[in-house]
Amino acid sequence: MERLFHLKEYGTTAGKEVMAGLTTFFAMAYIIAVNPTLLSQAGMEWGAVFLATVISAIVGTLIMGLAANVPYALAPGMGLNAFFVYTVCFALEFTWQQALSMVFLCGVINIVITVTKIRKSIIKAIPRSLQNAIGGGIGIFVAYLGLLNIGIINFGSGVPALSTLNTPALWLFLIGLALTVILLVCKVKGAILIGIVVTALLGIPMGVTTAAESISFSEACSQLPTTFGAIFTSAGLPSLFADPAKIPLVLVTIFSFCLSDTFDTIGTFIGTGRRTGIFSEEDERAMETNPGFHSRLDRALFADATATSIGAIFGTSNTTTYVESAAGIGAGGRTGLTSVVVALCFAVSAFLATFVSAIPFAATAPALVVVGIMMMSAFREIKWDDFNEAVPAFFAGVFMALCYSISYGIAAGFVFYCITKVCRKQAREIHPILWVATVLFVLNFVLLAII
Repeated sequence: MERLFHLKEYGTTAGKEVMAGLTTFFAMAYIIAVNPTLLSQAGMEWGAVFLATVISAIVGTLIMGLAANVPYALAPGMGLNAFFVYTVCFALEFTWQQALSMVFLCGVINIVITVTKIRKSIIKAIPRSLQNAIGGGIGIFVAYLGLLNIGIINFGSGVPALSTLNTPALWLFLIGLALTVILLVCKVKGAILIGIVVTALLGIPMGVTTAAESISFSEACSQLPTTFGAIFTSAGLPSLFADPAKIPLVLVTIFSFCLSDTFDTIGTFIGTGRRTGIFSEEDERAMETNPGFHSRLDRALFADATATSIGAIFGTSNTTTYVESAAGIGAGGRTGLTSVVVALCFAVSAFLATFVSAIPFAATAPALVVVGIMMMSAFREIKWDDFNEAVPAFFAGVFMALCYSISYGIAAGFVFYCITKVCRKQAREIHPILWVATVLFVLNFVLLAII
């Protein structure tokens, strides 16, 4: 165990890593039921997508843990799966086989830009102030994710408002939040995981924790052939470029998939990896002159890139690094052992989907809120009294939550960083890669508006 994960080197223990893995898994277990429910609206078999979700999570997370030795978990991403269904399939009228083919090509492109070190170069080009803003912004986003998951914030009147506290789920959330905060303040080991488990158990008599409707494992297996390898059939990749008139639209859609996928991952790694020392700058500098994938960041980016194409082959939308990994990192996860534990949990969940999906948002939302609070400490490194630095930092940090997208938050930060530098006649200080990324973001927004 020590030789494989170097636990002592990273200041952790096997027990702490297992606890972190369980915490991450329960924080993201909702995807097991949510992803197939969403993608099935595009005509895909529920059971097939369920297994594809589990398999892609297992494979991607194992690669992340064993090859990169970092505590991140992967699964089909929320937001990207909604884009898959509502924009690509419904609005643009592509078939789900064609949409999967575009996801596969997105993964291939991400592999190429990772192998050529472009994704790592993008990270290096982001100035320190924006990196801190992204880190704190991820904290706001994670906490906001928890609050939205449970519905304590609603938009029923067209504006955000506090929900009326008249449902068992909201009361369970508040109890769980208070319990988790108390455990953390008292420095109880495994506080976040204990909070999730106890809250879920309290939800049983309250009628919140209930077994979800699902299908059997054997039924899911019988449906998997409908999506597995569908991209290689005549309805997949060959049909994607069969109509010359639609090729520009296909390319724009693949571009949108790639941009969101790439910067969601970059944002997650910057937001959680730098502050905790998972990705150290010293390690990056030491490996700068060596060819190949030597650093943890190199290997982590490669693991994330390969997962998308693997997931598309089995039959699911973009598989990406989950921001909920922050819950496990907050619980002390520092090595790939955390990821291996998450992968094992996903493997077990294939047979126990009914029970795993019974963990309510009310039990996991408190964990996301408190982890978000921890991550907001990155904001202290920003010079808020310097308006030129505060403006891009604000947009990078706050827009993530307001737009419900890590990549859009980064885009806003990049745009205003360039604006402030140009206005101060410091355009030469802007890294060329940052210019390119900013132009691509603007181009993406324009193209999405047109289509």
